[in-house]
Amino acid sequence: VPSPRPQNATVMVWIFGGGFAYGTSSLNVYDGRYLAQAEGAIVVSMNYRVGALGFLSLPGSPVPGNAGLFDQQLALRWVHGNIHRFGGNPQSVTLFGESAGSASVAPHLLSRHSQQFFQRAILQSGTLNAPWATVEDTEARRRAEALAQALGCPTDDDNELLNCLYARPPQEIVSKEGDVVIEPSIFRFPFVPVVDGHFIIDSPIVLLQQGIFKKTDLLLGVNRNEGSFFLIYGAPGFSKDHESLISREDFLENIPMIVPQGNEVSVDAIVLQYTDWLAQNDALKNRDAIEDIVGDYNVICPVVEMATRYAEFGNNVYFYFFNQRASNLPWPQWMGVI
Repeated sequence: VPSPRPQNATVMVWIFGGGFAYGTSSLNVYDGRYLAQAEGAIVVSMNYRVGALGFLSLPGSPVPGNAGLFDQQLALRWVHGNIHRFGGNPQSVTLFGESAGSASVAPHLLSRHSQQFFQRAILQSGTLNAPWATVEDTEARRRAEALAQALGCPTDDDNELLNCLYARPPQEIVSKEGDVVIEPSIFRFPFVPVVDGHFIIDSPIVLLQQGIFKKTDLLLGVNRNEGSFFLIYGAPGFSKDHESLISREDFLENIPMIVPQGNEVSVDAIVLQYTDWLAQNDALKNRDAIEDIVGDYNVICPVVEMATRYAEFGNNVYFYFFNQRASNLPWPQWMGVI
């Protein structure tokens, strides 16, 4: 809250990112004091359950999924009802987030149960129509059962499965979350929002195409190198400790990991599009091409699609492209602007 306390100030509500798997609003990088002081806005942040504790889903059971989104919605409801006590205007609330936090903003734009609690939205490097941001109910169930199996819980009865999970220490559950993703992949997370027919009533892409979303002003944007951060966590040939010069063999090995659900035709199309055919063995170009593929597929193209759909339905849409590398960025130069 700015000092002196304002009257009827604009409110900004922040949702942190972290792949729906980790994170907290109390990190120093999310300190809202600077924004509040510079802009005179009231800045609110929230915590929400992540990982299996927030997004495990057994459709048709007492745990249908999306608990983390309901946490966020409850926080929005509280802000709407109480922010006037802090000098804020409940009719001037902007919801904003980054990465999975940005992908969390989107379902509130899509859900009629959330739309009344904010007026505008900012999405930074993430949307719900991205390939990593949601799963269908069948895949959500498979992941829940895989986690249960990894913890030695029964999987043939939902109530027994849930009772077994309830009895496990939270840290034990968290330690086994990585066991649920069966294929080698880049930019994928074990427990994410599910298309449950209630909070997310249909595929996000379908909802965007049909204009089933809050009609409002939208600011969206991406960074120049959206993919590089995710490459240093297991992509063949990549590391933060060297220049990550990528051979043609590593280039080809990475593609199926980037599009784990892709068929042979789609993989071949990606190779065709992103290969410099006059320099197939250029390690620098191969490295940069892989980074482009990861960023385009997972962030840039989905964000552009959402911006386009919103504009098609007559909304004011603003877009930024962030291209300035911070002077104190700790990551190697080849990772660019992340």
